[in-house]
Amino acid sequence: MKRDGLLDLNEALQHPGRTLVFELSTELNQEEDLDLLEPLDGSLEAVSTGNLLLIKGEFKTRAVVECARCGGPLELDVSFDFSEQFPVEGVPSSYGLSDFARVVPDEPYQLFEGNSLIVDALLRQALIVSLPMQPICKFGWDGDCPVALKRRADASEAHGRDEFQKLKNLLEDDSA
Repeated sequence: MKRDGLLDLNEALQHPGRTLVFELSTELNQEEDLDLLEPLDGSLEAVSTGNLLLIKGEFKTRAVVECARCGGPLELDVSFDFSEQFPVEGVPSSYGLSDFARVVPDEPYQLFEGNSLIVDALLRQALIVSLPMQPICKFGWDGDCPVALKRRADASEAHGRDEFQKLKNLLEDDSA
């Protein structure tokens, strides 16, 4: 069951070995630092071993990132798989009435609310880790990128000539 961004995984936790599969689509609207052109689509699978909750996913989207060289926008397709495991404590309710199994997340940020997964938090984490570290535009590191050339020209005009000329004049005045 999915409600308000939460995915109820209690069925898998209380019945070890039972696999839950979900088809998901989200736009990660709450994320200001991610520019998605298409929703994040894919499937998520959850199964409990009794001691661990195993979550696997396969997702894809199209995103805008900055070129590492020129800072220009780049559109790229992003596909990723992930596999996470979370410790479980307690006795599954299918084994007895005295207790129930519950996720004990040991993450520094909240991924669970009770036995419900906060879907967008997990998918955001998996997507960010899957983005290229230094995406590069079609000109590469060695090509003549017009954006990089323009930035270099603007920087030399705006910052280079006047200031350095004034410093040079000061040095020449001191030596005379």
